[in-house]
Amino acid sequence: MAPLTDAGLRDFCDELGIPGFVDAHVHFMPERVLHKVWAYFDALPASVGLEWPIEYRLAEAARLELLGELGVIVHTALLYPHKPAMATWLNEWALQFARDVPNCVPTGTFFPEPGAADYVRAGIEGGLRAFKAHLQVGAYDPTDPQLDAVWGQLAEAGIPIVCHCGSGPLPGPYTGPGPISAVLARHPTLTLVVAHLGSPEYAEFLALADAYPNVHLDTTMTFTDFTERMAPFPPDLRPRLRDLGDRIVLGSDYPNIPYPYAHQVESLVRLDLGDDWLRGVLHDNGARLLRASSSSATS
Repeated sequence: MAPLTDAGLRDFCDELGIPGFVDAHVHFMPERVLHKVWAYFDALPASVGLEWPIEYRLAEAARLELLGELGVIVHTALLYPHKPAMATWLNEWALQFARDVPNCVPTGTFFPEPGAADYVRAGIEGGLRAFKAHLQVGAYDPTDPQLDAVWGQLAEAGIPIVCHCGSGPLPGPYTGPGPISAVLARHPTLTLVVAHLGSPEYAEFLALADAYPNVHLDTTMTFTDFTERMAPFPPDLRPRLRDLGDRIVLGSDYPNIPYPYAHQVESLVRLDLGDDWLRGVLHDNGARLLRASSSSATS
């Protein structure tokens, strides 16, 4: 096939037979917080020698408009704290953002701190339908006792939690399969979405999905030329992607990606796992996982 471009994504969806993309790994957050995230990526060349240009460094309104033009019909707004006393106001911002953006699944977060279970409960009651945990940026132990009730609430409610728990692109004190495996051992029904397919510990996180039926994996940045240079996906694991096809969901990391959105989609097409697999990953699985409304998921 000819190389995919952003402008060609809607036609691609029509040819595949899906109404659009359901993207479980999209970032929207308060502008001052997002600008700090961008500053982190801008500083990478000096700190670790890794160039990470932000492809979609646009104002919020322009980013939302472009997301629709790309064919994304349902998405999250992942945000996360790096210290205590941030999560409550981030959740308040997220709820208001989702009220203003009909295609956005209301997405909250948390941090190990006193009252975490209370504000997570309030957020769920207020309409939060997905959560984000970033163990690398937050540098916290997911088995912290202050989070045990949080994980329990999310498991009981069946709310998906997109968790950056792999050690890429840089390891943290609590990344890797060990810490989050301990959480799953205590809360085996948790609907965990492993971000970036657990890069670079792909095999270990695929094994977690084998062991726990509610563990999903998102495709964020995996299989792209950018990630294949740093943490290539082992070819011998490719059959596992087919085996777990109903629990792999599209993730992009929009807008914080160093290449066009179409390249993520094209990287999945290049796996040559078939149109049914693509339809599941690009739309059906995410729509089911995020409990997208029928109007959002099919129009």
